[in-house]
Amino acid sequence: MRLILVRHGQTSSNVAGALDTAEPGADLTDLGRRQAAAVPAALADEDVVAVYASPLVRTQQTAAPLAEARGLPVVVRRGLEEVSAGDLEMRTDEEAVLAYVDLLRSWMHTDRDRSLPGGEDGTSFLARFDAVVADLAEAHGPDDTVVVVSHGAAIRVWTAVATAMSPEHAAELHVSNTAAAVLEGSPQAGWELVSWTADPLGGAELLDLTAHDVTGDDVDD
Repeated sequence: MRLILVRHGQTSSNVAGALDTAEPGADLTDLGRRQAAAVPAALADEDVVAVYASPLVRTQQTAAPLAEARGLPVVVRRGLEEVSAGDLEMRTDEEAVLAYVDLLRSWMHTDRDRSLPGGEDGTSFLARFDAVVADLAEAHGPDDTVVVVSHGAAIRVWTAVATAMSPEHAAELHVSNTAAAVLEGSPQAGWELVSWTADPLGGAELLDLTAHDVTGDDVDD
């Protein structure tokens, strides 16, 4: 299966640097809606057979233009949510942000027993995301292309682990709003990272360089 993981468009929480990980989450900003509107043209050469999104509203809003362009429904799947910030939800202070970033870094270094207060550990996160991907692989053929609209930290951590990426490489991953990772493979055979697009699929002109984008930024020291 060809799996395209697309991060949602920009929200007000991304602009403010807030750890917004719980349902329902913030709506897309005007820029976020323009980012989402640019996705169909950016993926015009991909033979997309299905579009999935997490239960958070921002992923469904991002998926909608692509699904409409292809005449497909947006299928909402629990398990594709963002890495939980737990008791740090909606905080913007440096202490909270560093704690969240350090958690992601530790999971990429295989220390997956760690969690934030009130949050999930790495093993639980990977289990829920893996379960959805396994379902998609079973539901679609080996030549199918599937788009999953998810979240910045979730995409980075899952991709790093699924492709056995080195922790050093994983720590450098950056994923802007509507950036994407393209993988090929299966849960049984493993996954290969075909491409990583750090800028919005619609182009770098859709970047907001003033935003403090916690869940999309790299976790390099």
